[in-house]
Amino acid sequence: RVRLTESGGGSLHTGGSLRLSCAASGDNVTTYSMGWFRQEAGKEVAGVAVLDNTGSTTYADFAEGRFTISRDNAKNTLFLQMNSLKTEDIAVYYCATGGLTSWGQGTQVTVSS
Repeated sequence: RVRLTESGGGSLHTGGSLRLSCAASGDNVTTYSMGWFRQEAGKEVAGVAVLDNTGSTTYADFAEGRFTISRDNAKNTLFLQMNSLKTEDIAVYYCATGGLTSWGQGTQVTVSS
């Protein structure tokens, strides 16, 4: 079974940048579709970005133009580069494999004005 571990979250001011990482172990995920999701306080989990096994990417409207999903196959790691962060981006961010069969524990992102 794949184990996913997110890191890179933190607290920063609006306009700042963060890069989230999702390290996979237990299996080689380089051929998997992978995605980033987030959960704001009191809300349901929402999709942020997906990187499929062909290399194609899909972004939520709020992420388009500000966030970039990528992967390093040699490190079996998925990334989410987040720029121009807003207070609306405050959430716990999770990575997951395609089919949502494996999830990480999440990493908190806090943005203050």
